[in-house]
Amino acid sequence: MLLMKTSGWTFPNKPFDIRERLFDFACVVTRLVQYLHTRGPIAIELSSQLLACGTSAAANYEEADDGSSPRDRRGKRQIVLRELKETRVRLRILRRTGILNEAHDPVIQESDELVKIVATIIRNAGS
Repeated sequence: MLLMKTSGWTFPNKPFDIRERLFDFACVVTRLVQYLHTRGPIAIELSSQLLACGTSAAANYEEADDGSSPRDRRGKRQIVLRELKETRVRLRILRRTGILNEAHDPVIQESDELVKIVATIIRNAGS
């Protein structure tokens, strides 16, 4: 269940399980895209790209579990990391241009944290 205040964009109770955390993040990105559709044509254009990368991280992490080998799992997790980094950049662009505001900073912070977590998982899994 998504544990997020409906009046804001904070993450008060982050799950320990990375799969759940990525799922919650994907839900927040989906909600953020709905918000972006109220912010004009540029925000709408960027929102489709944000929706694609912001939700694919969760799906790709789930898929990594079914990797045929450790190398395949690592490759799929690297895709997750790339998608999270793309999401983070798009969020930062939206913030810097004023389309998103300080209320949305927790979403950007969560993307930063997820990048670090997934990078650590990849690094600790070895080759």
